Amino acid sequence: MFKKNHPNYFYTSDGIRIFYNTNFHHETVDHNRPVLVLIYGLLCSNNHYKYQIPYFEERGYQILIHDYRFHYASSQEGDIETCNFPNITKDLHELLGELQIKNTIFVGHSMGVNICLEHARRYPQDLKGQILISGTVVPPQDIMFDSNMVDIVSPHLKTFTDNYPALFKNFWKHSYKNPIAQYMIFDGGFNKKQVEMEFIQLYMKKISELPEALFFHLLKLMHDHDVINHLEFITAPTLVIGGDKDKIIPNYLQRILTTHLPVSELYIVKDGSHVPQADFPELINQRLLRFINKIEKNNASTKQL
Repeated sequence: MFKKNHPNYFYTSDGIRIFYNTNFHHETVDHNRPVLVLIYGLLCSNNHYKYQIPYFEERGYQILIHDYRFHYASSQEGDIETCNFPNITKDLHELLGELQIKNTIFVGHSMGVNICLEHARRYPQDLKGQILISGTVVPPQDIMFDSNMVDIVSPHLKTFTDNYPALFKNFWKHSYKNPIAQYMIFDGGFNKKQVEMEFIQLYMKKISELPEALFFHLLKLMHDHDVINHLEFITAPTLVIGGDKDKIIPNYLQRILTTHLPVSELYIVKDGSHVPQADFPELINQRLLRFINKIEKNNASTKQL
């Protein structure tokens, strides 16, 4: 994924193995420049940043990616209930401490926005700023596709999976091969004129690698997340991004974020879907870079005082 990969594992204080990768050796980290911490969304992967990673790497930025507990190369053993926002943020906080990284800018997409906000609330000292893409701080079941359809359908789907676990598991592991399922994901979450089907196929293939119980579990976590009550206390400079054609998370949710986050600015992407960083990577990369440069300049000015 990087030009120079430095993959490794880290064990948390409760014994969970966390996979991470950087484009720098941790002993040579430049503490004067921020480390970009890329945080993916619900059932997503680091592939959702495939257009951001080379862009920022070519400009000399240090980048950290990792897998949450119960995701991909990290440990998928134990009680899935331990995969929650407090533990996910604690894992990352401990990882940053292990690597002695204190100067970071978080970039979160979709559920990654929840993780960024929870981290900024619990460990504000860890980050100098954050970029929040296509997120929501209200229950997604209430607003996905601008309706409560998901809230109505989810219990019935959960009942089906409980009654026919083998059938659901087979569907979960092989749906990425189904062209109808591919098109439904493509149409629902992406700008079809801008994103190639290959991106969708890899996205769905990665989903099949996750435990099938994870979807319902994470959806419930997002439903119960109370970070909206803490937004006014999160003072990290924040860039909020949303697509004006986002069918999954309507962009008025981004306006709610910027209304309640004290130091924030909003960027709505014309014709952007739920994944604007894949729809219009050049546009998004330039906007991210401008925000990151501003944070770097502000931090440099503060050090001179």
